[in-house]
Amino acid sequence: MWRTRRLLRWLALWACAVAVLPARAATVAVPAGADLRAAIAAAAPGDVLDLQSGDYPGPVVIDKPLTLQGPADHSARIVGARQGRTLWVRAADVTLRRLTVTRSGLSLPDMDAGVFLDKSAERARVLDNRVEDNLVGVYVWGARDALVQGNTILGNTRLRVNERGNGVSLWNAPGTRIIGNDISGGRDGIFSNASRDNVFRGNRFTQVRYAVHYMYTDSSEVSDNVSIGNEIAYALMFSRHLTVRGNVGLDSSDQGMNLNATQNSTIEGNVIRGGGRCAFFYNSNFNRVAGNILRDCEVGIHYTAGSEGNVITGNAFIGNRTQVKYVGTRVLDWSAHGRGNYWSDNSAFDLDGDGIADTAYRPNDIIDQVVWRAPAARLLLTSPAVTLVRWAQKQFPALLPGGVIDSAPLMKAPDRAGVLTGEVRP
Repeated sequence: MWRTRRLLRWLALWACAVAVLPARAATVAVPAGADLRAAIAAAAPGDVLDLQSGDYPGPVVIDKPLTLQGPADHSARIVGARQGRTLWVRAADVTLRRLTVTRSGLSLPDMDAGVFLDKSAERARVLDNRVEDNLVGVYVWGARDALVQGNTILGNTRLRVNERGNGVSLWNAPGTRIIGNDISGGRDGIFSNASRDNVFRGNRFTQVRYAVHYMYTDSSEVSDNVSIGNEIAYALMFSRHLTVRGNVGLDSSDQGMNLNATQNSTIEGNVIRGGGRCAFFYNSNFNRVAGNILRDCEVGIHYTAGSEGNVITGNAFIGNRTQVKYVGTRVLDWSAHGRGNYWSDNSAFDLDGDGIADTAYRPNDIIDQVVWRAPAARLLLTSPAVTLVRWAQKQFPALLPGGVIDSAPLMKAPDRAGVLTGEVRP
């Protein structure tokens, strides 16, 4: 009898344990043309919905933890009706993989998007999808710790630029990472507003206004991205404690890098080549700017509006029509700990062979100041009077105005493969 009681007690305990175990996630095949909304409603949390090749009408709301995945060729297409958000994620721990998501609505005030990650979509994963012909490609609206990686995001190029949405938009999305995406045809590639602790790494941007556009986004990383032929490559505004490293900006029509009220940040190892201004500093303070290549632009650095406390050292200014444009009377020494920058137009000697030029370098003189303040004075640049003034400044340096001075210019540019030969490859 006691053996029977013991067996019954053991069976009861085993039944209770089984009852509290989570149900095993199922993989559910969803045939083309099926009602995807109904499949989501019938799925259990944690299920994988395996979409077959074909079209699935949207818009679709995901309100439980699920994985939606398609074939490797992205032939499972979720097609919106040009209204609202094609895929609206409203639950945590949702994964979207290898899908094509298209035809969202076109209302900017309503935040229409191909993929919309709502505040409740924590830890969402948007991986290896084609997100095309939407207003905003992926909108991360308050979702923490999301990952948007390996996607191809193509905007709606039939709209005028100011009517388009961004490839990826973030608002108040701490911990979100945007990694390894190919983004083109939108307004901005990535637009981030009022966020923090984000990573934007390894993305490629073409045919957009600004590749990366930061507003009030602190303690974040912008690294190893490539911008080709956009208006501004990296517009970093009203943000602090950024790490901006290893990015490439090619042929930006206006600016390669725009620092507007950027504070206490590290800007290093970036390559900006071709276009208008390689870099523009506006009211940006206490930043470290080191080891960057600024070459073949109309202006290497345009430095203005009271930018102070910046350490600018170890950079290379190569072949810019104007290496530095600084309209001011303060003296700014762009060197640190006896090491300045490389200037391709600096004809200097290094008699002691320490790699530092024997004389200081001044990129601007009083004639430059006059021309910047009164552009019509360019007509006089070849006159004997201007020639005499410039000769006098070289003979008597005390005549030079305040401005940028490099007291320890480098004799050799930083050694970075492909940079000096012009073969920076995206």
